[in-house]
Amino acid sequence: MAISEINVRNQFRGKIKEIIFGPVVSEVDVETQHGIVTSVITSRSIHDLDLKVGSEVIALVKSTEVSIAKIGS
Repeated sequence: MAISEINVRNQFRGKIKEIIFGPVVSEVDVETQHGIVTSVITSRSIHDLDLKVGSEVIALVKSTEVSIAKIGS
């Protein structure tokens, strides 16, 4: 599924500013033009998506969560 097909109205493009790793979940800070968006995602997802400081991502904000999607490969 393409990011453009996801039904989330609040999408913020940005770059990962900081990752605080934990054994199970990690905190990802994304710097956007609107400010910092912080998401807590599984550490496995960070590995699977190959997320690093400086990666371009889209923060997908729902009323109950903030998800991260990597832009490009």
